[in-house]
Amino acid sequence: MNENPADLLPELCLLAGAMAGLLCGMFSPRDRQWPAVALCAAGLAAGLVTAAVAAGRPDATAFEAFTLDPVTHATRIIVPAATLLVVALAAGPLRGHPRETEFHVLVVLAALGTIMLGASSDLLVLIAAYLLASIPAYALAGFAKDAPGTEAALKYYLMGALLGVFMLAGATLLYGTGRGTSYAALRDGLAEAPAGAAAVGVVGVLAGLMFKAGIVPAHFWVPDVAEGAPPAVAAFVTTVPKIGAFAALYRFTTEALPAHLLDRPLLLAVVAAATMTLGNLAAFGQDNVRRLLGYSTISQAGYLLVPVAAAGRSGLAETALLFYLAAYAVTNLGAFAVVMAAGRDDLAAYTGLARRCPLLAVSLAVCLLGLVGTPPTAVFLGKVLMFGAAVDGRLAWLAVVAAVNSVASVFYYLRWIGPVFARSAAWEGRLDGRARWLACGAAAGSLVLGVAGGVVLSVG
Repeated sequence: MNENPADLLPELCLLAGAMAGLLCGMFSPRDRQWPAVALCAAGLAAGLVTAAVAAGRPDATAFEAFTLDPVTHATRIIVPAATLLVVALAAGPLRGHPRETEFHVLVVLAALGTIMLGASSDLLVLIAAYLLASIPAYALAGFAKDAPGTEAALKYYLMGALLGVFMLAGATLLYGTGRGTSYAALRDGLAEAPAGAAAVGVVGVLAGLMFKAGIVPAHFWVPDVAEGAPPAVAAFVTTVPKIGAFAALYRFTTEALPAHLLDRPLLLAVVAAATMTLGNLAAFGQDNVRRLLGYSTISQAGYLLVPVAAAGRSGLAETALLFYLAAYAVTNLGAFAVVMAAGRDDLAAYTGLARRCPLLAVSLAVCLLGLVGTPPTAVFLGKVLMFGAAVDGRLAWLAVVAAVNSVASVFYYLRWIGPVFARSAAWEGRLDGRARWLACGAAAGSLVLGVAGGVVLSVG
């Protein structure tokens, strides 16, 4: 067991950035808070750099509760990188806002909780990370203080609180039956525990993690937050928390549960199939693009759950999950960046956008077709790995369900892409220049990640 605080340097950088930004904002004029924002961004950048350096070190466990392994390293890198993109997206709309500092501090704290969620190997730390990742997000959802945001925040909070209670009750039950809170102790203790009580405890913990990931049946908050929260918050909440949630799901199911307890692969596979199918079916009739993206993220959660279901059966599961998380993050944020650049939520309002800004229209097409899994985007490679993990993990039927859902999702993405390239009318209005270039950068990043990932895997 290692008790060196330097092992937690990426997390400490995020914490220092949030605290420094909060203190700076307290003594800055309300209409000039850019130094506080810069400190928060500096904390994220420092966390990203130190995480990249730490990724080359051997696996270890810090403070008997924080695992340093490839899953943690990937979470440490993806989360700050995605959060920096959100900070850049929010910089324009929030400039001069009286609560600009509070927004960025809450974002950094939620990102910190997300990283801890993915690295936790103890139930007590997992619950603390769940709260740290959730409570700032509740405040962010209602940040605009308007009716849609307030409704979204209330639904988000109530569902999070309810499933958080289930998670705490499940952890308590696992502690009683497994005689410990660390995953290693639980794996040994639950092997001899009453199967019924242990299964109830596992379901309780999974309920909380599924809420953070937006998985059925804990998904009801996702479309409301995507539509009602400020666009930058919607981009953050539908993207970043999923990274830590899926890392935590993978770690908890593979490290804490004995093989005989429940039929874990079948349970997760059924939930994955239901999640991707419901998300796609609900997205078909959406005319609000943010709500459409909300249901899209639910379907993506179903695909991301496939390698978690195959974990322990397939050596591809971990690679598939981590790469898919990175691919999903850059692609989903790119789609939300287009929405912020255009400043419109109605699907029909995007008619003729290609004539006004061809580069932005192409970026939208790349991101939406990327979410389908079109080559050579990053999500395409992530889905290839996901299908491979499912087949290798003896879940071929789930791979078929995922393939059918991927094809079906083309319909509602094309409902958005079609009007964009229509020649019947020219799009009129002002574009947000910062969000436009960030959207183009995210689309380019999706292509580069897909091509580079393919080259690396083909060489390997």
